[in-house]
Amino acid sequence: MKRIVTVIAISLVLAVFWLAFKPRPEVVVDRAMRTAMIDALVAKLNDHYVFPEKARQFEAVLRQREQEGRYDKTKDGYRLATQLTADIHGVAKDQHLKVRFAPGLDLVSEMGEAPAATQAEWEQRTNFLERLMMRRTAARAVKVERLGDNVGYLKISSFPDALPVAGKFGAAMDELADTGGLVVDLRKNDGGDPQAVALLISYFVDRPTRLNDIWDRETGNAVQHWTHDKLVGNRYGGSKPILILVGPRTASAGEDFAYTMQALKRATVIGDRTWGGAHPMGFYRIGEHFFAQIPNQRSISSITGTNWEGRGVKPDIAAAPDQALGVARDMMRRRLQGGAALAVAGP
Repeated sequence: MKRIVTVIAISLVLAVFWLAFKPRPEVVVDRAMRTAMIDALVAKLNDHYVFPEKARQFEAVLRQREQEGRYDKTKDGYRLATQLTADIHGVAKDQHLKVRFAPGLDLVSEMGEAPAATQAEWEQRTNFLERLMMRRTAARAVKVERLGDNVGYLKISSFPDALPVAGKFGAAMDELADTGGLVVDLRKNDGGDPQAVALLISYFVDRPTRLNDIWDRETGNAVQHWTHDKLVGNRYGGSKPILILVGPRTASAGEDFAYTMQALKRATVIGDRTWGGAHPMGFYRIGEHFFAQIPNQRSISSITGTNWEGRGVKPDIAAAPDQALGVARDMMRRRLQGGAALAVAGP
């Protein structure tokens, strides 16, 4: 399923880029288009949404709104998609669940397959544009600095696919290996690949560690995610202090990293409560100009037995996002100088 999400997400980015250079079709949503789209949306929700009972509630609300004529006067596709999303969120505010309008976008679905196990296999499965886009994303995702006082700083703006970002993680860890403590900045992390999260956590533990299980609605099976034994670059180890910065713009896989490191009692989380989206999603066509982002999987922490969906990650130490780095630097400086231990509360 991760293969489907990644390839379609990259295809969407490339398609949107292409659409920017050609005229978008003028689309007026008529009754036939609206009815067919809502029918398709209801069917996809019932077939794929991670909680089947909620999908039936979504259907009941959408059908009621439809019978009441709530959508009849909406001819604009963007407004209709926004209204449908709002009506669904009135039942359950699943952050990853959205209806999208994209005139002229050709969304192609794919058969699922297991993620590539090697770099060679990944390159064989992806085309040139996909590889270029993912490598550029990986290059921009990781930033390393030194803050003084032997404190390292690792800013992660997203979690790209594990294979293309592995080298960046390894190079970052090599550069930070001799620091006495580390600040990981996820305040503007917009998510990504759970396997990349597991890969990064692997640098901060000393033994194989079970992380999250990902339960899949379509198969009914849960796949365990473990830390990696073989890594590019040096391990940071399981004892040096780590502070993680978060805020409302920390989303999805970014939350996964913060939540799991907190649950492992491996890091102290500083900042404000995060976005609150824990359900991996798929992309589904629901009409000529519409598609839906539908969560079809559920993250389950092997430590807490639950996740951060709908409530986000609660920091151990509250701080305004724009002040969190200053708080972290002061805490880490005192810790490395032999002061008070860092607080780790857990989720």
